[in-house]
Amino acid sequence: MRIFFIGDIFGRPGRRLIEAKLPELLREYEIDFCIANIENAAAGFGITPKIADELFQTGVDVFTSGNHIWDKRPIIPYLAEQPRLLRPHNYPKGVPGTGVYIGETKKGERVGVLNLQGRTFMSPIDCPFTVGLAAVEEIKKETPVVVVDFHAEATSEKQALGWYLDGRASAVVGTHTHVLTADERLLPRKTAYITDIGMTGAHDSIIGSEPRLALERILLQIPNRLEPGADNLRVTGAIVDIDASTGSALGIERVNRPFNL
Repeated sequence: MRIFFIGDIFGRPGRRLIEAKLPELLREYEIDFCIANIENAAAGFGITPKIADELFQTGVDVFTSGNHIWDKRPIIPYLAEQPRLLRPHNYPKGVPGTGVYIGETKKGERVGVLNLQGRTFMSPIDCPFTVGLAAVEEIKKETPVVVVDFHAEATSEKQALGWYLDGRASAVVGTHTHVLTADERLLPRKTAYITDIGMTGAHDSIIGSEPRLALERILLQIPNRLEPGADNLRVTGAIVDIDASTGSALGIERVNRPFNL
């Protein structure tokens, strides 16, 4: 089984890339199941129901998110209705939506997807380790294939979850920092790991935002309205090969593809 996990789709540039290029990438890489983080798809902050519905038409099987999923209020009731759009599973009980989805490839092989959020330098929500392990154990009652999106700030926390779930999850991939890391590997018990799968959008930017506006905010410390960058468009992410019968990862490969639109 081959899974393509796409790094955070940022603003209109990221959406245009996915709409224009994802179908050919799915064919080129012979992808069986596609996951994408979507929390920054609406101008870099959050996601709307309309944008989510449009992106579901591109070939992505399930969307994950993170702390920015709450930035656009209309998405909150949508989360309760759309099981293919996940929010981090370790938010407290009573929060709309879920962080777990079990889907199928075209071959009928089942894939479990788990979305978690870190706590280091982020909101002090429920423990991603204990909540995550319990969720993995539940998913594995239905399928041995479990892919985890760990939306976290600190590299150490991401690596810790990778080791904690080694041999339990098929893959642990990091999102949130928007910078593709070069540490993809198989851990000893055959869990694929990478600290961050980067950002799909304009890379002549400061983690997606137009550099002039981001620098203005940093230098002057005055709030302003950030906008997505426009140039050096790239699709980033990771492709993970998994033994569908055991859930063990067979390999992981970084993806960093430039495109002109």
